[in-house]
Amino acid sequence: MSLVAGVIGVQGNVSEHAEAIERACATRGIDVEVHEIRTSGIVPECDLLAMPGGESTTISRLIHREGIADEIVAHVEAEKPLLATCAGLIVAASDAHDDRVETLNLLDVDVERNAFGRQKDSFEAPLEFAGLAEPFPAVFIRAPVIDHVGDAEVLAEWNDRPVAVCEGPVVATSFHPELTNDDRIHELAFFS
Repeated sequence: MSLVAGVIGVQGNVSEHAEAIERACATRGIDVEVHEIRTSGIVPECDLLAMPGGESTTISRLIHREGIADEIVAHVEAEKPLLATCAGLIVAASDAHDDRVETLNLLDVDVERNAFGRQKDSFEAPLEFAGLAEPFPAVFIRAPVIDHVGDAEVLAEWNDRPVAVCEGPVVATSFHPELTNDDRIHELAFFS
């Protein structure tokens, strides 16, 4: 089996997601070709996508300017998996409580940007995560909080606040699973 994967590469932990996708596929004996996507025309060829963290206003502006936003929406509408992390979650949400972020409305959630604090407030925490037998070592960096959940399913919480959700083919996290050597969330998002 062979897959084509894309990592939205306008900003954020692009290479880390690409490496995590390669490892997750290798674990399952799947050949994968990973593309870093900065222009339109590549997403339609992808079987799976990751939208990394970074700065949500910048990501939103660039994916709309480059014509990638509509392709991401079409990818999800075709029931193809998308993993959105940190700022990717903000962009995928229905409401970011920030007029500078044009969200994709892929998840029925509202988010609050940087709710866990500034860069100096970053932390790691073991998370109980639905579908995983052991806690996941979550890395929170200027992480958003999901402050309202509509139709999405909550997969993990920290201090009684949702930090991971799924809806249809979309899995989204407030934290950065790509910054660990644990590929279980990538596997869950793409192969469950």
